[in-house]
Amino acid sequence: MSEEGAALGTRLRERDLSAAPAALNLLESIAPEDLREATALLAEVSPAALGGEAPAHVIGITGPPGAGKSTLLSSLLHAWRAGGMTVAVLAVDPSSRRSGGSLLGDRARIEFDPADRGVLIRSTAAGDRLGGLARATRAAAEALAAAFDIVVVETVGVGQAETDIADLADTVAVVVQPGSGDVLQFLKAGIMEIPDVLVVTKSDLGEIALRTRRDLSAALRSLGAAGTKVVAVSSLSPPSGIEELLTALSEHRAGLDLPSRRLRARREGALVELAREDGERAVRALGGRPGALAVLERQPAGLGSDALARALREELRS
Repeated sequence: MSEEGAALGTRLRERDLSAAPAALNLLESIAPEDLREATALLAEVSPAALGGEAPAHVIGITGPPGAGKSTLLSSLLHAWRAGGMTVAVLAVDPSSRRSGGSLLGDRARIEFDPADRGVLIRSTAAGDRLGGLARATRAAAEALAAAFDIVVVETVGVGQAETDIADLADTVAVVVQPGSGDVLQFLKAGIMEIPDVLVVTKSDLGEIALRTRRDLSAALRSLGAAGTKVVAVSSLSPPSGIEELLTALSEHRAGLDLPSRRLRARREGALVELAREDGERAVRALGGRPGALAVLERQPAGLGSDALARALREELRS
């Protein structure tokens, strides 16, 4: 009867944060019985069950290795908790070829108080996902968004294929370090189309950080994206630019048509999962991307991405 999954989903819906670790364990399992329980859990935190979109602000943070994402997250986490907000961080790390597990373990890289019950940090392996998101990350973000005020998904690196985060998060922040040559690389890879906020770290470096900020602003103007905020921060004590970044993130969220953005994200997520699990042939059998989206548009708006992916598979079998 999938009682365990449904019970965990209900507890998350009631904002019982203590249910989060067990819920994540269930969503990460590939055992057949756990997959059934996970389906029940996700049904309990779907927009239909919640009576609307989940309350959390889902923020994606991505950028090249070494750009300072984890240090930045430590500062943001401190500021959010000081403001009384609960925070869950899903840190997607490179995978070990031997074990399949996470290599970096963000519990060690992000500074937080392990005794703080208002914070959850979970390291998860990227596996073979070129989009930078592990198999269960999308489901985990949807589940945690029902219980926490802020859900952060930190992805591994950034590159031409690593754009999944833009289809998951409400707000995407791309982190750049000064003098790294990332601006040119981002333009080549199309990454500049992803961010809602660009963050230049290590602003304490002075002129080189200012030049990077100017280069990013110029690149955004050339792409017709001058509305994207560019914020310079430093995580040295005391940190600077963090309040400006928090304001930029909040203002972006406030300006969203959130139901439309999340509905589009759920449909994109279902389509991505179908292609990954069943292959591009399955998408072609539905009439390609336009045909698959037509199937998704016929589904109730309150379904989660997991249920939408099942609807696509049911259409294939019919």
